[in-house]
Amino acid sequence: MSFLNYLENKIFYILFQITTILFITVILALASIPFFYIAFLFFICIFLLIIYLVVDYLLIQKRAKRIIDMVDNLEEKYYISEILPKSSNLENIAYRYALEKACKAMNDRISNLEQSKLDYQEYIESFVHEVKTPIAALSLIFDDTKDKISKKEIDKIDNYIDQVLYYARSNTTEKDYFVKELDLSSVIHNVLLKYRDYLLEQKIKITTTNLEKKIYTDEKWLQFVISQIIQNSIKYMDKSKKEIIITGEETKENITLTITDNGCGIKESDISRVFEKGFTGSNRGKESSTGIGLYLAKKICVELGLTISIQSIYKEKTTVKIIFPITDFNKFE
Repeated sequence: MSFLNYLENKIFYILFQITTILFITVILALASIPFFYIAFLFFICIFLLIIYLVVDYLLIQKRAKRIIDMVDNLEEKYYISEILPKSSNLENIAYRYALEKACKAMNDRISNLEQSKLDYQEYIESFVHEVKTPIAALSLIFDDTKDKISKKEIDKIDNYIDQVLYYARSNTTEKDYFVKELDLSSVIHNVLLKYRDYLLEQKIKITTTNLEKKIYTDEKWLQFVISQIIQNSIKYMDKSKKEIIITGEETKENITLTITDNGCGIKESDISRVFEKGFTGSNRGKESSTGIGLYLAKKICVELGLTISIQSIYKEKTTVKIIFPITDFNKFE
């Protein structure tokens, strides 16, 4: 608030004070007080009024800045009414009352929304677990009957169901993951085993090197992330000789998992958006694409403290890197 705005708000107070000073001046003049003393007293009163207004303005500015700083430093700003300093000013009391009511209504609404979200998440998780049982049974039946077409479709459903489950849990990763020592080669083996039929059907050559590394993270979430990458590599293969190269590299600071495919690649204009929710790319827009897989992979990696990045050369190859920081556990081993 500028000083001019402050004076506008104080206009009635200022007019009252000036009127009072003029009234006293007139009374003193009628009492035959020498003009010199009357003028001196008049200017003293005006000077004191100006000093008061300036000091009051500076104090208000200081209090306002303190409140603004409190709001800026408060993470959950809907609790601001709980920490605001109390005031004896009737107008400020009314404003505080209105703010408290508004904050309480907002907090109640947030609590209801959080509870509804939790109930919905629990329902989705329950549904996914229930539906996975008949999906697994159908998968076994199609394996026994050698019905590859139906097996392929049921596997797609299973992948989508996994995405639904991990999407529902992605906002509460810290409550669901369990960090332990993992053998990177075993994790990769389990993921490749999951997609073995697709890899064999499309005659994709898999090359793995230097994966005998010990990492510390959550196995279930990491397998999901790698599954999304392998699934994309398979989906966008368009060469006669198809290959996925998976390598590991260790430095003093981290362990890097690199997955490279010789598929269709990603346009340079799209590379910065591949982790966006719902983005399928201008050249990768297949009917089966949802744009959720890499979005979830990025989100989960952030939650797990991992770094994921993508580099690509259009129509040549795509490389995905996941970086696992070296922890005290690694150093101990």
